[in-house]
Amino acid sequence: MPISRGSAWGTPGRVPPEGIVVHSDAEASAIVEQCLRAGEAIPPIGLLAGDLCRTLGGLGRLDVTFSVDAVEVYIDGERHWFVAHLVARTRLWSYALVAMNAQWLGRWNIGPRAHPNDGLVDVYESRLAPGQRLAVRRRLRQGAHLPHPGITERRTPETTVRFPRALRVVLDGRRIGTARELALRVLPDALTVVV
Repeated sequence: MPISRGSAWGTPGRVPPEGIVVHSDAEASAIVEQCLRAGEAIPPIGLLAGDLCRTLGGLGRLDVTFSVDAVEVYIDGERHWFVAHLVARTRLWSYALVAMNAQWLGRWNIGPRAHPNDGLVDVYESRLAPGQRLAVRRRLRQGAHLPHPGITERRTPETTVRFPRALRVVLDGRRIGTARELALRVLPDALTVVV
């Protein structure tokens, strides 16, 4: 059950014997994708690094357990999953769509209100002129880029987005290809992670 405002979250716990320890969001989402494609249960995942790990306050000790959401995405009809974020953008970021299940994308605090167990994906769509891109980029580390007139934000359990032309799509740091349409849907409490 997704977390509600003000409730306790996370419990002391270690990675069980059937768990898998990974070092990145890409490794974690690859496990999620492999299991869901095969119709198998997702084993508990120990996160030693990555943006989801950072969002959860992970320090490499693997001693706190969390239930988190995953996001299912159809990329031009082909199904994939991610645990931290999706990025679809033009080469110079004049247009970008970023879907966040975690707060962080590398050094950038792109999703300051994103929570990995609220049953929602935070979707940011930006259309920025070159001068605006520089100003926004300077504020990304602190999460102070919002609100901005060139960035629309929505928090939703599912959404579909169509692009006027094909954009490169990256899931949790894994390049997937290009797409003209994305359909996203949150899978609440899809997996257990330990940080």
